[in-house]
Amino acid sequence: EPRSPCCCLAWALLIGAMNSLLFLLNLLLMFVIFTIVLLPTIVVVYFGFQCHSQVLHSSARYCKSILDDNSSSALIILGFVIMSPLLVVAMAIYCSLARRLQLLVCFQPYSLAFYKGGRWCCARSCNTQLKAWV
Repeated sequence: EPRSPCCCLAWALLIGAMNSLLFLLNLLLMFVIFTIVLLPTIVVVYFGFQCHSQVLHSSARYCKSILDDNSSSALIILGFVIMSPLLVVAMAIYCSLARRLQLLVCFQPYSLAFYKGGRWCCARSCNTQLKAWV
């Protein structure tokens, strides 16, 4: 049975807010995982750029005593080389965690706002078998 226009608008706003909240939760989870996994790359590239004489040329003690231009260039190259495998690892961790928590299943269709009697279906409350592939 269709809902009244005011009720339909209220449900649409509720579903939109819930979907937006789930999207932000997924985005936050992805940001945290990628930041933690890519931290070695960020640190290596940062120190490489900081100590190179033609980029930032810091006057820090470790730049003068340990890192010269050749070693700074090596750090920059190493950082960009290890970035690709770490991106794959970060994406695999995020995908497995999102699948285990079933975060992507909790998004609600807007058809719930139009008709009465629709079921709220989240990962834990549905009894159907959900598969990403056949």
